[in-house]
Amino acid sequence: MRIGAIEAGGTKFVCGIGNEEGKIEDRISFPTERPDETIPKVISYFADAQVEAIGIGSFGPIDLRPDSPAYGCITTTPKPGWAQYPFLGKLKRHFAVPFGWDTDVNAAALGEAAWGAARGLDSCIYYTIGTGVGMGVYSGGRPVHGLVHPEGGHVPVRRHPEDDFPGICPFHGDCLEGMAAGPALEARWKAPGHRLPPGHPAWSIEAYYIAQAVAGAVLTHSPQKIVLGGGVMQQRQLFPLIREEVKRILNGYVQAEELLDKIGEYIVQPVLGTDAGLHGALALGLQALQGGGADFASCGSS
Repeated sequence: MRIGAIEAGGTKFVCGIGNEEGKIEDRISFPTERPDETIPKVISYFADAQVEAIGIGSFGPIDLRPDSPAYGCITTTPKPGWAQYPFLGKLKRHFAVPFGWDTDVNAAALGEAAWGAARGLDSCIYYTIGTGVGMGVYSGGRPVHGLVHPEGGHVPVRRHPEDDFPGICPFHGDCLEGMAAGPALEARWKAPGHRLPPGHPAWSIEAYYIAQAVAGAVLTHSPQKIVLGGGVMQQRQLFPLIREEVKRILNGYVQAEELLDKIGEYIVQPVLGTDAGLHGALALGLQALQGGGADFASCGSS
C-alpha cells in the first residue's frame, strides 16, 4: 500500500509516503506559512504519488465532529490565515481518496500505539512539550474525541514555590503551556532551553509543572503508558526529575507496579522520536482506507 501522511505543525509541515507496516518511504518538509503558500506545496507533493489514502495530523484547535458545519477546519488558531481554514476540504477537492483527520498530538499518540512505545497496549497518553504543549489521548484502541479534543496543555498548574514567572499563555497566563512550553522557558530564563546546562534550576521547576499534568493524567485517564515528546523533552535530564515528582504527587495512592517500581518504563520518550506525528498521520490514513474515510462538510471561504 502507498499511504500519504501529513504532519501539519504550527512551525513546519512534514509530508510523507509510507506503507501499512509503518515504514516511511519518502518525505519532505517546509515551513508553515500562510495557507496560500503552504497548501499548494502539499498538493504538489502528492500530485503524482498515487497514494490510496491520506492521513492528516494537524495543529489546532480543529473541528473533529463529522456532523459539524466546520468539520475538517482549523478553528480558532491565532496563526495568520489559518483561522476557520477548511484544510481537509481543500485537499479533498484535489485527491479522491479516503482521508484520516485528527490533531497532531492525537496522531502522535496513535503512531506510538501502532509502532512505538505503546505498541500492543490499549491506551496511552502523548504529551508534546515544545513551542506549545499538546496532549493526545489513545484509549480503547482509538484516539479520544469528545466535545472537541483533548487540550491538556491548558490545564491549570500549582505554582512552584520559588517561581514568580507570570506565564505566557495569552488565554490563561500560568496554565501548563504558559509555564512549561519552550517559549516560557526562554522568557523566564532569558535563554532557550538547549543553552541551559543540565544542572540549571530551570529543569527542576520545569519537571514540577510537567509532573502535575502527568499525575493528573494518571488519575483521570489511567493510561498504560505516558510518552513525553517535543523539543523541550530532548533535555533528557528531565525524565528522572519528572518521574520522581510524579511519585511524590501520587504518594503511593495508585497501587500499580508501573508507578511504584517500573516508572522508568512507564513515563518514556517516544520510540518513534520526532517522527511520531508523521507515523501517526500514516496510521490515520491507513485507518481511513480500511474504514472508507469520512465525508467533509465545508466551512469558511473556499
